[in-house]
Amino acid sequence: MPEGFSMKILFNKSPKLCGRLVLALLLAGSGSGPAFAAAAEKTPAELADPAIGTAHSRWFFFTPGAMPFGMAKPGPCTDAHLGTKEGWEAVGYDGRHASIESFVSFREFQIGGIAVMATTGKLQTVPGSLEDPDGGYRSRFDKPDEIARPGYYAVRLKDYNILAELTATERVAYHRFTFPETTAAHVIFDVGHEQGESGPVSDAFVARAGDREVEGFVSTLPAYVRHYQPGAAVKLYFVARLDKTPDHWGTFRGTNTFPQASSIQGLGAGLNLDFEFSRPESVVVKMGLSYTSIANARANLDAEASGVTFDQAREKSRAAWEQMLGRIQVQGGKETDRIKFYTGLYHALLGRGICSDVNGNYPKNDGSVGQIPLNQDGTPKYHHYNSDSVWGSFWNLNQLWALAYPDFYSEFVRCHLDIYRDCGWLPDSIAAEKFVSGVGTDYAGVLVSSAYAWGIRDYDVPEAFAAVYKNETRWQNRLIGVGKADLKPFVEKGYVPLLTSNIMDYSGSTAEGSAYAASHTMEYSFSSGAAAQFGRALGRTNEYAVLLRQSYGWTNLFDLTTGFIRPKDMAGNFVTDFDPQKPWGGFQEGNAFQYTFYVPQDPAGLIATMGLESFRLRLGNIFPMAEKKQFGGGQEMDAFSGLQSVYNHGDQPSLHISWLFNYCGQPWLTQHWVRRICDVFYGTEPVHGYGYGQDEDQGQLGAWYVLAALGLFDVQGGGGAVPTMQLAAPLFQRSIIQLDPRYYRGGSLTIEVSGDPATKGYIQSAAFNGEPLEECWIGWNRLVNQGGKLEMVLGETPNKNWGTKIPPPGDSATSRPKSAL
Repeated sequence: MPEGFSMKILFNKSPKLCGRLVLALLLAGSGSGPAFAAAAEKTPAELADPAIGTAHSRWFFFTPGAMPFGMAKPGPCTDAHLGTKEGWEAVGYDGRHASIESFVSFREFQIGGIAVMATTGKLQTVPGSLEDPDGGYRSRFDKPDEIARPGYYAVRLKDYNILAELTATERVAYHRFTFPETTAAHVIFDVGHEQGESGPVSDAFVARAGDREVEGFVSTLPAYVRHYQPGAAVKLYFVARLDKTPDHWGTFRGTNTFPQASSIQGLGAGLNLDFEFSRPESVVVKMGLSYTSIANARANLDAEASGVTFDQAREKSRAAWEQMLGRIQVQGGKETDRIKFYTGLYHALLGRGICSDVNGNYPKNDGSVGQIPLNQDGTPKYHHYNSDSVWGSFWNLNQLWALAYPDFYSEFVRCHLDIYRDCGWLPDSIAAEKFVSGVGTDYAGVLVSSAYAWGIRDYDVPEAFAAVYKNETRWQNRLIGVGKADLKPFVEKGYVPLLTSNIMDYSGSTAEGSAYAASHTMEYSFSSGAAAQFGRALGRTNEYAVLLRQSYGWTNLFDLTTGFIRPKDMAGNFVTDFDPQKPWGGFQEGNAFQYTFYVPQDPAGLIATMGLESFRLRLGNIFPMAEKKQFGGGQEMDAFSGLQSVYNHGDQPSLHISWLFNYCGQPWLTQHWVRRICDVFYGTEPVHGYGYGQDEDQGQLGAWYVLAALGLFDVQGGGGAVPTMQLAAPLFQRSIIQLDPRYYRGGSLTIEVSGDPATKGYIQSAAFNGEPLEECWIGWNRLVNQGGKLEMVLGETPNKNWGTKIPPPGDSATSRPKSAL
């Protein structure tokens, strides 16, 4: 509360006035300056709006209390206890819901647990339903009584007249509950129930560990772990410390309560702490988290939160978000575009989270505890992270991290190499380092190969290449959890044959083939191509030749009669029942229209195969059609609503296609359609945020917007022989990117435009550090190691004479084997 404010005044007001007064005062005292000062330009964290896109969003998405890349992700939940049917669907917080059931702090892909709630009156120990809020401990709330900012959340729980606030350090979730005068105030720890993507609970424990301390754990069985690593579980540990001693306490299981009991174990386990307040009082709960042990949860709590008040933690989190978001400063253009930009950047820094402890312990894949190497001062040299699949992340997150957050990118690579040492394979997706292969492929090889190409190399490079090469070429004794269960036929035949039997769960693949045969062939061809360039850079001639040949696997499925990538059956014949707009028939989360363009390792080869005019005609026709459905699934609220479209911005396989005009001599069309996608697909509302309820996937769609708004993008995702960034018209007058001196020599990169970017979307001319650019691309190394200024003159109409030179074919197209098309 702002200093000198009387809570007696607050709680004597009417409930609705009370809530709005609280939030107004909180805003006045939030470190943003005097409440009535003249309006200043908003900071990056003030422009980011966590509420955008919350109407149909993934489990990690609305966790405003979190730090960048934090383990602790406290946020409100409206339907978390319902779980998910398949393990990935929208769950957690829905911006259309009117009641909050709890606040959960473990919230990542396939990870969820430890719900905390504050109530008054009769103790209730089940969350209740959205349809009947009175049937449980959930509470109604009003949207005007809610604040969500990066690093802070507040809401008034109407049913109890409680102000709930959240913030966090990296591994400690802070809750502050301000109660009215009452003889029955409760803080509830619901530990033993499913939360979000957690899957069923196999065991749980919670106990009072002192007058003001609670500890416990929950063991969960996420859907993807059950499929990819049977017998394994994800274990979550916590220690919560309160600033007040409860007057009473008890435990519960479901609706059964056990007054004055101090511990309980098993499914449904929970604990309640009860208080009597003769005047309005706040209770602060600091909750240390860990994936390794209760002892380490306590150590994380001690290291990060001892002596740190809620307001101090909130200010530290605010400063961290301002610093991280502020690595890219944008000025000018439309405010709505700046809001979209910083919201997208916010999600790109939120989707993955630390899974190692302050002492460097991390949960190993086999269930034991690993140790990250330490610096001389005893701190870990890097962190380990959880991750959804890096499927498609080379067209968004990887590029953004490489540009502005190479320190994090390096940690992510080193984390993956530790797991390679632990279990012998690079993992596709990891939840507390258990295998959760998001789509059954494995793009960790591209992640590592591109890091090297972009100049991020502070790890064991020979070991990294060995891991990548094994990932792309070895199917023998391959663990199902690392993905590419169908790699054997790809390596032996150059393509994956279509399986038509009922294998539509998760990877859909076996050692004989895949239900997603065509898309997997395209994807493995690309990842082989990126790995080939890694090998080439290291002088690994033999491995390079093997990988390069694999990179042409896509040519085995290109059907000259239709002009599309077309699946082949087990006998090697093109399938007869073929509709290029039909999803799932050999294509994962896409169709032939989308995947035919999926040759980022060799755009020149694809254009040569299709014919330049045919390529231009196909590419030029799909976008006017796609715009009619807002470049995705229209206004249908479903993650997969655009899969049957000719272009679907709501899923990863299409994200590079609008940039391919730069490869066929029509860069003004890239400039036009990239701008239209930014304007039409992306919104600033809970319903219209990332399309209409399409799949933001741990920050990937947000990261694409960030790159597009800067006017920079790499179709090859760092996988080319010489990495470049293709150009489009920026959305801002000036963008300044701070370049990390540990990786790059450029200092900073400024992108500046002449002409109003809000109304002028076509590049007339460009220059880098005063030297004219005649191409619609620029070398990566020039940008990051020279730094300086990239200038573009914009106009309202296309300049069809600028940037029309087609990029050279590069290493892959000139080395195509005789067997390829």
